[in-house]
Amino acid sequence: MTLIRISQKIGLWVFAASAFAQQPVTYQQHVRPIILKNCATPCHHPDGVGPFSLLSYQDVAKRAKFIAKVTQIRYMPPFPADRTFQHYANERSLSEQEIDLIQRWYAAGAPEGAAQGAGGRVQESKEKSQEIWEEGRKPDLVLKMSRAYDIKGDAREDFRYFHVPMNLKQDVYVEAIEFIPGNRKLLHHSRLMVDSTGTMAGIDGMAEDDPNLRRFQQTPLADAFLYGWVPGNDRVTFPAGTAKRIRAGSDLILNIHYAPAAKPETDQSEVRLYFARKPVQRMVQTLTLTENNISNQPFLLPANTRPEFFMSYGPLPEPVKLISVLPHMHMLGRTFKAFAITPDGEAINLIKIDNWDYKWQMTYQFSQLITVPKGSVILAQATYDNTAGNDLNPNRPPRDVGYGWNSTDEMMNLVLYYVNE
Repeated sequence: MTLIRISQKIGLWVFAASAFAQQPVTYQQHVRPIILKNCATPCHHPDGVGPFSLLSYQDVAKRAKFIAKVTQIRYMPPFPADRTFQHYANERSLSEQEIDLIQRWYAAGAPEGAAQGAGGRVQESKEKSQEIWEEGRKPDLVLKMSRAYDIKGDAREDFRYFHVPMNLKQDVYVEAIEFIPGNRKLLHHSRLMVDSTGTMAGIDGMAEDDPNLRRFQQTPLADAFLYGWVPGNDRVTFPAGTAKRIRAGSDLILNIHYAPAAKPETDQSEVRLYFARKPVQRMVQTLTLTENNISNQPFLLPANTRPEFFMSYGPLPEPVKLISVLPHMHMLGRTFKAFAITPDGEAINLIKIDNWDYKWQMTYQFSQLITVPKGSVILAQATYDNTAGNDLNPNRPPRDVGYGWNSTDEMMNLVLYYVNE
């Protein structure tokens, strides 16, 4: 009897699995939760880093073939960091079952199906999807460039500074920061800084090569790196109880790099700040490692070579808790790895990217704060490919490349948000 019952149970399990496999896959029941969590919410929404919205059924259905393909080969959702090296709170990935559901949905003709809990089939309009999305949290302060900037169509790199008044009557504690490019196609990067002196209004619209810039650069900034936008980066949200403090009377300084434009265009980017809703115990600070921290100087990539560089910072004078890590390179970058070594010789993994993709640079937020003890040293290692075999090499034929902000130059940066222990 026992063997018969076991056989019957196994039969039921096999039948149930088979029935699930044959169950019709619909957008509303199966695909929508996957897309919202992994695609629409982080990237593919209005003003998001994705090139189109995926909030509604219509948005997704008309790209069903494309979505099925890029998810099947795991090109999307993008997450270049090695998750076996370190885990992050903003990880994006699809399970084999989720990929299979998308494949079956596309093969079935991308049916919409009935909305869950609606008691029947409900047409989901783009307008309704937009309403649902906008029910999310609104920014507490939106700061826009005072006027649109005219980008010359002279096929040259353009580096500009913009002064954005904040009109703060009291100190604010910012728990999330978002930069919305006004011209996503031409923005190479944007660095947000804070001035508390009230003396930098004259920098608005100033070029990097303007001789008058030196006068403003001598003014100490209250925050030299509030936030950095690069292709692929999105809103950064600090852990509960932590925030960036911006003093009353402060203003924003935007350092924006525009890529070469073939024809005149404009840009009027904006910054969205979200204030802390709960008491803040610790202030978020920024540690930036640059080419000055490279140990095997000079930072020079000879033509037709694949060089490797190392950087170090420390020993740390005090223990810190790391919130996030943001590596930065240009088109010649291939791999990036960063970790900390404690005084006891223990390695603390921070980030490892085996296939650098300039289009997808992210602020990787750790799953939990990482404690780095006093006396630790932060190390980073990066490799580059300055050969003709690198399809992304902007120089044809390859030429010697050094440090610089131009797209044809190179960089090696590591930005860490942290709080004191």
